[in-house]
Amino acid sequence: MDLNYYHGFRGGTPHEAMTTEFEWAVKQFRNSYERFSLHIASRCGFGHLSFAEVVLVHLIRMQDRPQTAALLARQLNVDAISNVQYSLRKLLKYRLIVKKTDRGGKLQTYEATDKGNAFMNEYGRLRKSLLTDRTQNIEGIDARLAESSALLRMLIGIYDEAGRVAATFAPPDGVERAEAASGKA
Repeated sequence: MDLNYYHGFRGGTPHEAMTTEFEWAVKQFRNSYERFSLHIASRCGFGHLSFAEVVLVHLIRMQDRPQTAALLARQLNVDAISNVQYSLRKLLKYRLIVKKTDRGGKLQTYEATDKGNAFMNEYGRLRKSLLTDRTQNIEGIDARLAESSALLRMLIGIYDEAGRVAATFAPPDGVERAEAASGKA
């Protein structure tokens, strides 16, 4: 790899360059995955849904058991539960999920409705036809996907820990923290 390509930014060593390449590939994959998911949702008649909403219906249906907003956020590795709750309210409005409250009135969970299940069944059928029927022909794909998933989970932990550490650093003199600048401090 030609390190001159990086002009010294996040690529001073071969490891830094490969890390940068990987980060860009993850970003590009995430965008491709979002685009694919939204096209499938649109084909299923739900083109008005956001990517976050499609993912939430998918997760609720995939787990096939009641989920709290906090548990859904945790499974998605999302800090902003309020964003998850906003998407859940929209899914309730579209009648793709239903909210249930326990007898004590404190625990609220979400389940897919028949409409949500039908959406995810059609989504799954199209996903198989357009994606996994094609990817299964890649030699050694299942082992490669398993290895890649394990690597990504390990890196998620490292990035999360590095982010926690970075959050404790004081900004350089003259630089305000983002929270202070936005008035949220």
